[in-house]
Amino acid sequence: MPRLYGYRIMLREYRADDLEPMRRWVNDPDIACHLSDIFLYPHPLQASEQFLEDMLGGQSESRGFVIADPVTEAYLGQANLDRIDWKNRVGSIGIVIASSDNLGKGYGKEALGLLIRFAFLELNLNRLELEVYDYNERARRCYLACGFREEGRLREKQYKNGRYVDVIVMGLLRSEWLGTVDRIG
Repeated sequence: MPRLYGYRIMLREYRADDLEPMRRWVNDPDIACHLSDIFLYPHPLQASEQFLEDMLGGQSESRGFVIADPVTEAYLGQANLDRIDWKNRVGSIGIVIASSDNLGKGYGKEALGLLIRFAFLELNLNRLELEVYDYNERARRCYLACGFREEGRLREKQYKNGRYVDVIVMGLLRSEWLGTVDRIG
């Protein structure tokens, strides 16, 4: 996969030395609380190693990139197409900024913009979709700014921090994105 360059970040290939920074966020409660229940329990080293090995060897169902500093190539997070339905041209997005220190800096929006462009213009996908918890307002605002629309709400689908929360389903069509390409670059 080619590298994709933005203004402040780049999307690059996974590398073996990404394991250490990945291990820091997979067990960070401030990051993992916004992610799927796969991170509900402490994430074992073997699971992280297997994910990285699968990404390096092209064995994973996910296709994606490491969000990195464009100069140092330091790992900042991940932006993946976790499931691609090639027949129907649909991709499901998963994205994480790996440190609380880097939240709110626009890295996620820029990475998502690059991934969307790649998915629509290089992979010829027609639809992208994702899910976000109702309490993750920062992520929801980012997705809306990138053109995603709320398509549904799975009421009280997940149990988080002692209460049931809604899962918001969001989608973006290629035709919608093409009309906003100048706005989100």
